[in-house]
Amino acid sequence: MKILVINAGSSSLKYQLIDMETTTALAKGNCDRIGLDGVFKHKTDRADIKKEVPMKTHADAIKTVIGALTDPEIGCISDLSEIKAIGHRIVSGGDIFNQSVLVTEEVIEGIDKCCELAPLHNPAHLIGIRACIEVMGDVPQVVVFDTAFHSTMPPKAYMYALPYKYYEQYKVRRYGAHGTSHKYVSLRAAAMLGKRPEELKIVTCHLGNGSSISAVDRGVCIDTSMGFTPLAGLMMGTRCGDIDPAVVTYLMEKENIPPKEFNRIMNKESGILAISGVSSDFRDIDNAIEEGNPRAKIALDMFEYQVTKFIGAYAAAMGGLDAIVFTAGVGENNPDLRVRCCAPLKFMGVEMDEEKNRVRGEERIVSSENSKIKVLVVPTNEELMIAADTEAIVSAL
Repeated sequence: MKILVINAGSSSLKYQLIDMETTTALAKGNCDRIGLDGVFKHKTDRADIKKEVPMKTHADAIKTVIGALTDPEIGCISDLSEIKAIGHRIVSGGDIFNQSVLVTEEVIEGIDKCCELAPLHNPAHLIGIRACIEVMGDVPQVVVFDTAFHSTMPPKAYMYALPYKYYEQYKVRRYGAHGTSHKYVSLRAAAMLGKRPEELKIVTCHLGNGSSISAVDRGVCIDTSMGFTPLAGLMMGTRCGDIDPAVVTYLMEKENIPPKEFNRIMNKESGILAISGVSSDFRDIDNAIEEGNPRAKIALDMFEYQVTKFIGAYAAAMGGLDAIVFTAGVGENNPDLRVRCCAPLKFMGVEMDEEKNRVRGEERIVSSENSKIKVLVVPTNEELMIAADTEAIVSAL
């Protein structure tokens, strides 16, 4: 079965066409600047193109993608009918969705109700779904929620110590994010270790411009660092992560900042960018540290310290730890950061292998043979996870 995986943003659309018989991506690319001038990137084993293509709407973007996939020179399928299903990434399913589901009008309405929980993402995902309906008609569509993997958290992990009426009326609680990635890498880690997921206690570290850490106890998520929104937990590229909530009201009053504006500051002007004064990109931070920038050093120290604390806390929450997994842009590609995050955990039996750890973007066990807790690098593949869920649901129709 060939499945088109879509990840729609407000002015962008990423895609992969995955052949589930071989679990390989036949094509991948993205449409950027939708509604503006339009930039289209498309890659297969025989083509790698980037060009300007007018795309006024997401429907235009989908048409551009289909045209490229079926193009005799740069495509990989002969006809649109080869695409048997479409899988969509959805950031938040709130407390409405705890598993992947087939798209219906009722499902679309449910996703819309969760827009307040992911205002930067869910509205764009809905645009992508509607664009696919417009262009591809009756091709079955499935939605896969980042929050679903975290729906197994117990109340002691997801509840906030606020008046209970806010949970009852507005469903204010921890939902988490990056769940599709955490699920994928925890499964891959178990396979790499020759174990069943049910045999392992794993901490998965999705570290990138957006970062989160999860405690996966015998295949089930019991806690995660992101919260009601993807703002909580670790400091990130431009997000502040966990702070004293009183700081928010204090600064709003001092600076006369309205709520929406301060929310934007916490999401867009904080984190690594704010502390370093340099960039939200960890590569720029490394360069700035080499040039002697003290604020860049503080920013990186803060980030690594928080990663270590979450790993230790989740090991305690699970009553033990078998493996630590690093994934996403920073986790997969920064060997030195992995070493520094794990160094304070030596008392738990974590020992890195310097030679094995010299890896970027490849699956590998990077701890020493004697390490009591295994450390792994697992490149995430959310698209494959989405395609697998999509195939399972569509095959059962």
